[in-house]
Amino acid sequence: MDFTLELVVVPVSDVDRAKEFYRERAGFQLDIDIRSGEDFRVVQLTPPGSACSIALMRDPDGAGGVGGLHLVVTDLDVAREELLARGLPASEIFHFEEGGVRVPGPDPQRRDYASYLSFSDPDGNGWLVQEVRRTPTAA
Repeated sequence: MDFTLELVVVPVSDVDRAKEFYRERAGFQLDIDIRSGEDFRVVQLTPPGSACSIALMRDPDGAGGVGGLHLVVTDLDVAREELLARGLPASEIFHFEEGGVRVPGPDPQRRDYASYLSFSDPDGNGWLVQEVRRTPTAA
């Protein structure tokens, strides 16, 4: 039985601002934007090539409280250039040494799951973009 992750809720203070950020800066595809009355709205977006989406939820008290969201790309250099070209302030590429020390530049052996860049949305929800050059195998 497969248990497929479908949706991650991302709390934001301003849904319209977040929607614009994820579409225009991060390049996510808008799936739905549904309103029902004054207090209910669902905005769902999907990163390019992903089967999992995010739903933007207006939650001023919880906005910016999500971290460690991961995107996977096959070429981190190309991904960074694309994000920068869209106006997204992505970090420099980095990796971790023994003991979890963050070091500038990609992993010296360019191993899968070992090189990253980061960015945050306007509310501070944090994302890591991780390089995986090979196709992951199912466990």
